[in-house]
Amino acid sequence: MAEAARKLETKETALYREAPNNIEAEQALLGAVLVNNDAFYRVSDFLKPAHFFEPLHRKTYEVAGELIRMGKMANPVTLKTFLPAEEKVGEMTVAQYLARLAAEAVTIINAEDYGRAIYDMATRRALITIGEDMVNIAFDAPVDMAPQEQIEDAERRLFELAETGRYDGGFQSFTDAVSLAVDMASAAYQRDGHLSGISTGLRDVDRRLGGLQPSDLVILAGRPAMGKTSLATNIAFNIAAAYEPAEQADGSVVAKNGGVVGFFSLEMSSEQLATRIISEQTEISSSKIRRGEITEADFEKLVACSQMMQRTPLYIDQTGGISIAQLAARARRLKRQRGLDVIVIDYIQLMQGSSARASQNRVQELTEITTGLKALAKELHVPIIALSQLSRQVESREDKHPQLSDLRESGSIEQDADVVLFVYREEYYLQNREPKPGTEEHMKWESDLTSARGKAELIIAKQRHGPTGTVELAFEGQFTRFSDLAEDSHLPERFE
Repeated sequence: MAEAARKLETKETALYREAPNNIEAEQALLGAVLVNNDAFYRVSDFLKPAHFFEPLHRKTYEVAGELIRMGKMANPVTLKTFLPAEEKVGEMTVAQYLARLAAEAVTIINAEDYGRAIYDMATRRALITIGEDMVNIAFDAPVDMAPQEQIEDAERRLFELAETGRYDGGFQSFTDAVSLAVDMASAAYQRDGHLSGISTGLRDVDRRLGGLQPSDLVILAGRPAMGKTSLATNIAFNIAAAYEPAEQADGSVVAKNGGVVGFFSLEMSSEQLATRIISEQTEISSSKIRRGEITEADFEKLVACSQMMQRTPLYIDQTGGISIAQLAARARRLKRQRGLDVIVIDYIQLMQGSSARASQNRVQELTEITTGLKALAKELHVPIIALSQLSRQVESREDKHPQLSDLRESGSIEQDADVVLFVYREEYYLQNREPKPGTEEHMKWESDLTSARGKAELIIAKQRHGPTGTVELAFEGQFTRFSDLAEDSHLPERFE
C-alpha cells in the first residue's frame, strides 16, 4: 500500500509542472533597482511589469518605474505607501520584504542579465499559452475553423510574440503614446527632407503626405491605362533603392532611409514587373526590351542596371487570387526573415476574402479585405499601398477626373483607407477624341494635347492627417516612369 502511494506521488509529481519562472532573478533585479535607480534604465526598454511572474514583484516594478520616470527616488521607504500594507510574504510584511531585497541586492552590473532571464521566462509562458490553445482548438476542431485558418492564427500570434514580446493587445498608457509621438517628430526632424514617414522618391508627393506613414492604408486608384501599376512600381523601387540600414542598440536593424519592400503582384508576373523597372531605370522602352530591339550599348546598360538591382531589397510575390489571410501570413514571414518597411498590393479586386460567408457577397468580401489590410498595416507598423480599380461611371461623365464615389464597391475602401490617391492623365482621354483636322476644334484640341502631354495628376482625395489637393507629375509613357515636374524657378531662362 505504501509502495502504491509512493508510486502515485511520483506520478503526480511528474504530471504537475509549474509554469517557467525565476523568482530569484526577479528578487535580485528588484533589489538592484531599489539600491540604485539607474539599474531600471538598463532594463526598462525591454522589460515590462507583465513579464514578472510574482504579482507583488509586478506591482513593485511598476510603481518603482513610475517614481523613477517622474525623477523621484524609488527605495523601500518611498515604495511601501503604494503597495498593500496588509499583505504578508511568509512571516514578513511587504515593507520588510522590500528592505530585505535591497539588503541582499546584487551589483548594477548584473541588472541586464537578470532582466533578460525574467523576459525569457515570460516569453516561455506566453509560448505555453499559445501551444495549449493550438492543441485545444485542434482537438475540438470547430466546424467553422479550417486547419489552414488555425495555422494562420497561430502564425499571427507567434509573430506578435516574436516582434513585441506580447500577444494580447490591450490598453496602452497615454504616456507611452505621447512618447511614441515625440519620437516620431524627433525622427522626422533629423531625417533627410524632414519627413515623418518613408519618402516615395517624388518630392511634391512627399511634401503633401509627409512620406508614407507607418500603419497607414494608402489606396491608389485609377481607370485602366492611367498608370497605377507604373506609379506603384516607381515608388516601390525608389524606396528599396534608397534603403540604408542602421543597427540598433539591441542588435536589430531598422531602415534609416528608404526601406525593404514586399510587392504582391496579383496581375503581372515578377518578370514583367522587373522589365518595367529596368525600362524605367535604363530609359530603354519596355516593348523594345521584350522584342529584343536593342543595341549593344543598350544591352550593357541593362546588365549594369540588373547588377545594381540585385542588391535592392524588393521582394515580389506573384501569387494570383491570394487571400487576405495568406497575404498577411507571408508579410509576417518576410518581416521576420528579411525585415519589411512597405507593402504594395496590385490590386485589391484580384484578392479573395478568407471566410466562406464573405465569398458569397462581393461587397462583403471587399469589406473583409480592406479591413484586413488596415489591421495588417497596424500590426506590422508599415504603410500598405493597395491599388484599386475605378468603376466605369467615370467614362460617362464629361469631366473624367475621378471622385471618391467612383471607387468600385466603394464604401469599405473609402472608409478603411487613411489616404486615397487617384492617378489621372488628361493626355490619354484627349488622344482618343481627336476632332476633324483643319477645324477650329482641332486647333484647340492640338493646343490642349500639347499642354497635357507628358503630364499626370495625382489627386489626394482623402488624407486623415494632412491636406487634400492635386500634385502634378511628369509621366514618360515609353519608360512607364513618373517623376517630379520641374518647378518654374528651376527652369532655364527664356528670352522672347
